[in-house]
Formats: sequence, C-alpha cells, structure tokens
Amino acid sequence: MPISIDTIIARLGGPDATARLTGVGTEAIRKWRQAQAIPSRHWPVIARATGLSLTDLDPASPTSPDQSSPAPGGSTTGIPMPDARPDGATAALVLADGTILWGKGFGAFTQKPALGEICFSTGMSGYQETLTDPSFAGQIITFTFPHIGNVGTTPEDDEASRIAALGLVTKEDLTEPANWRATESLDAWLKAQGVPGIAGIDTRSLTLKIRDHGAQTAALFFPENGQFDLAALQDATRAWPGLEGMDLAKTVTCKAPYTWSESVWEWSKGTRPAPENRRKVVAVDYGAKRNILRCLVAAGCDVTVVPATTTAEEILALKPAGVFLSNGPGDPAATAEYAVPAIQGVLNAGLPLFGICLGHQLLARALGGKTYKLALGHRGANQPVKDLGTGRVEITSQNHGFAVDADSLPDDAHVTHVSLFDSSNEGLASDRFPAFSVQYHPEASPGPSDSFYLFERFVALIDAHGSKD
Repeated sequence: MPISIDTIIARLGGPDATARLTGVGTEAIRKWRQAQAIPSRHWPVIARATGLSLTDLDPASPTSPDQSSPAPGGSTTGIPMPDARPDGATAALVLADGTILWGKGFGAFTQKPALGEICFSTGMSGYQETLTDPSFAGQIITFTFPHIGNVGTTPEDDEASRIAALGLVTKEDLTEPANWRATESLDAWLKAQGVPGIAGIDTRSLTLKIRDHGAQTAALFFPENGQFDLAALQDATRAWPGLEGMDLAKTVTCKAPYTWSESVWEWSKGTRPAPENRRKVVAVDYGAKRNILRCLVAAGCDVTVVPATTTAEEILALKPAGVFLSNGPGDPAATAEYAVPAIQGVLNAGLPLFGICLGHQLLARALGGKTYKLALGHRGANQPVKDLGTGRVEITSQNHGFAVDADSLPDDAHVTHVSLFDSSNEGLASDRFPAFSVQYHPEASPGPSDSFYLFERFVALIDAHGSKD
C-alpha cells in the first residue's frame, strides 16, 4: 500500500532536501503534499534515495504506472490528477518546474493551452494597456495588484488592435466595472479576443517564485469540457523553447505603412491638438504602442509607421527628418538579423534616431553592442531610473526581459541612464551619430510625466540637424 507523501518527504530530509533532489522548487513540494501525489517522473530518483519501491510511490497501486488505461481526469500517463483538483477549480496553471496551480477560469475557454513565459507586472492600474502592449507577446502575465477588472475596458485604452499577451493570472475574481469610461467588462473583452485567465492564484507566492528562480515556461489551460491532462501540459512546458532566439516582432508588426495623426489624450479636452510645425518622422514598428505614436505627434512629429522588416533604402525613400525605433517583443538578437542593417543604413545617412525598449536594444546592437536575457526582467510602473547627465531620478514604466550589456558598447557610445533596482542599462547615446535611446517607456507616464522630455529631445535633435543641412 502506498505510504503518505509527508512520510516520503520526511525520509528525504524535508521539503528543501526533496526539492534539491528532484530539481523542483519548494512550492512544488507543497503542491505534492496538497495533492497527495508525486509526478511519476520523480519516482526513480526518490526510490533510489529512500529504498522504496515504485509500488510504494504509486497512489494508483497495485496498478503499474505504465498502465495503458487513462487515469481519472483524462491522463494517459498514470499520474493521478483528479484527487489534486480542488472543488470548483476550472482552470490550471502548470509551470515547467512541476508546479501545478488550480484556479477559476475566466475569459475565453482554451482548446489548446496558452503556452509561454510566465512573468509578473507590478502596476496598480493599466491592465488593459498592459494586455494590449505588443511587447507582451509570448507571455502570460501575473498581476501583483489584486483588483483587476474594476474599471472595465474601453477601446480608447488599447495600445494595439488586439490583446498581445497569451493570458493573465489574478488573485481575486474579476470585479465588475465601476468607471464611466467603461464600454465592456474585462471578462467579456477577453472572451471576444479568445484570451484566457485564471483567478484564485496566490500571486504573491508565484511572484516570489519567479523572483527567486527566474522566469520559466507556463501553460494556462481553461478547457470547456473540464478535462485536464497535467502530464501532457507539463511536457508542453518543458518542450517550449523559451524567448531566447525568438523573433516575435514579425508577428506583431503592421502589415503595411500607415500614417498616425492622433495626439495624446487630455482631461476635459479630448485629444490635444498637434503642433502646427511638424517634422516628418518614420516610426519602425517592432510592436509599437499607440501612446508612443501619440507622444511623437504631441511633440511635433508627422508620423509614418512602417513594418519591422522595412529596409534602410525604403525608409530613406520616404525622406524623413528623423527615424524612431519602437518597442516590441522577443529576443533582440533574433530581430537584429534584419533590423540592424536597416538601422545602420539610417545612421550612416546621418538622420536623427530615437529608440525605445526593443528599439533601444536594436540601436545598441547596430552600434556594435550586445544584449542578454535578464533573469527576471523589469515589468511594472514603479521602476526608478537615474539620468546620469542630470542626476535626476525618473519613476518609469517598463516591460522588457532583455537588456543591453553596457560594457559591450563601443568607445563612441556612452550610457545615459541606469536602473536603480539592479544597475542595468536604461539608456545610451552615440557620440558619432545623432542617435539615442532608452530601455523604459516614457509614453506610459507613471511619474506622471517625468520622461516626456525624451520626445522633446528627439524633436530638438531633428531641428538641430536640420539647421546644419
């Protein structure tokens, strides 16, 4: 007869020793205790360490773990799942380390799991802007703020034409909208766009796991028929290759060039009028947020947006006074294969250039620098950044999992901004070309307007360059 999970963990020396032996986190051990089941892939190493037999470890004993008939809940692996599923649970979040978190699904049902990198965002507002930010492509977002859904949704707050994130994780059930601007509830909005969510998760514990052990793959599954094969979900998380080496800009960029003329929104006035004197700017769309385009217009730019794969020759043929490199998702090293030659062509033409987020990373690579994957990434609206030129500290909004290696920058480029959280690079400028960039999002205005000067700096650079021609 199988012995209890607590007895097995005690024989292994406790939760910490068990986690080290099996290569999982202590949260996974807690879930084993809660489920009173250990995933079968860990049985051999546990059997060797404890002297127990596989029969001792198999809660389905005396049936062999190689049984061909499905276990309750739909699994064909022999891992018993139904006993681990709490009453009322309709969705599951499965992590690559073996952690299984049950909750209540909302939004759209999933035929296939939402599979991508699990991350967390610390913003206390702006969930709609976050979900539609193209930089979140390939990611499932854990919101650390508990009250999600309370202001509903409105098309005015979309940062792109559709939701970019794969799914979302919340602590509390979605609240009904209580805001005069709301046109639809968050749940209905998610359903309409085919995006799932899961509520009832201990987001604090999940955030600490990501913080302490780094980002990992997760699968969010909310099946309409209520059937789960957790082993298959875990296999899927282990097989997903991760964001490194992944070019996602092509999946979120515009299909054809278009113009943008809308300025920023202003309380009681609607859209702020654009300045009469406007400079022609080409914005390369690697996953551009609409509010960045609004800020460019508000600063005095006449904006033409072009796809990510647009060449230098095609950009220069539009005869811009300056070029903007947008934010976007994925690994900059992968996007750089086609973006860097285009950027270098613009630089060599002497045009003023400004980059944000992925655009910052791509500018760094075009100048000869390198980028790397952060262990955690920066996501949220409370990130302090120091401007080294002025000594001023800005409270910034950020969303990036990669960063520029400041030590790799060439001698004719210098660091302009640094993170006060981890000292990672947050900005650079070229001493050879009229080009600069920042890692954070100045258009998001968490300060509320600490960083708008960057758009004004870009316009001033264009004007100064024009006066020299």
